[in-house]
Amino acid sequence: MSRIITLMTLLLCGLSNVANAAKDSLEIGYMPIIPISQAFIVLENDTLEDAGVSDPELFQFQNGPAIVQALLAGQLDVAYLGIGPAMVARAKGADIKVVASNIVEQISMVALGNLSPYFENGDAKTAFARFKADQGRKAVISTFPRGSVPETVLQYWLQKQLGMSSDDITQNIDIIYQGAAQVQQALMTEAVDGAAILEPVVSIISDKKSDAKVVASGSGMFPHQPGAVMVVREALINEQPELVKTLVKAHIAATAELRNNPEEAVKAVGKYVGGGRLPAKITLTALKNSHDQFEANPNAIIDGTRTMHDFQASQGTLKVSVDLDALFDVRFYNDLTQE
Repeated sequence: MSRIITLMTLLLCGLSNVANAAKDSLEIGYMPIIPISQAFIVLENDTLEDAGVSDPELFQFQNGPAIVQALLAGQLDVAYLGIGPAMVARAKGADIKVVASNIVEQISMVALGNLSPYFENGDAKTAFARFKADQGRKAVISTFPRGSVPETVLQYWLQKQLGMSSDDITQNIDIIYQGAAQVQQALMTEAVDGAAILEPVVSIISDKKSDAKVVASGSGMFPHQPGAVMVVREALINEQPELVKTLVKAHIAATAELRNNPEEAVKAVGKYVGGGRLPAKITLTALKNSHDQFEANPNAIIDGTRTMHDFQASQGTLKVSVDLDALFDVRFYNDLTQE
């Protein structure tokens, strides 16, 4: 049975043990979120066992930057993370390739009851300023750490879509950076006024709080935004290309299942998302809400990744230029779809 190892355990593991791990115990890193649902379907079917991987080691993380640190430390053969952290990892020297996309336009801006009315009435560009004028304080917005996809999309929405200046943002919004579980808790306890976040948190909060509203999402925040991706080590590609091809093939099939038959995916996804404690109806709602966003084709996100790359560089969250041609390896996807 797969061993799910927490981040703390991962960080305490000796690097020598990791380096010496046999390839039949493939190391896979992931976050327990809906955007990487393909990973959970693959982990729960017979793909890995049929490929000769009898005992994969699973490492769970709460945010992308933590996965980046693991990749830079020489850990993980396969990882499911946001394209933003993937670019950071590659820029810092991680020998990874994006071989498949998971999802596009995945981020939503959720506003709680104190904030949401300001988007329902009046210009969205002035919503935060009007909130501050009435409430006597800045709006507090939670999202993932700097450089993550949710944080990048939030900044793009504020600056490019709403047309807010840096001074407007600083004067009217306090942005706090948290992991997925912490963002959800902050929303549930109303410690924040809203969040730029992804599923299943959007569905959980919408179910639990009747005054929570999605005030922007998908293309309304960042058109054609790339989201989570599947990356593999170049060493694995070179040493076991057939294994990588098998994983991509299973990834494509899992994407089709998520889009065409989400009811069949609920059990596998629900085992990993929300610690396995989410009601099945919430998991299904989150999958259905993401139906149009599930996208396996890595070719489809290259242009969006270039836009995100340039925006992150302008924000200072991507401090080293990334060779995007070197970041992507679309051969496996292209060969499989041609077959």
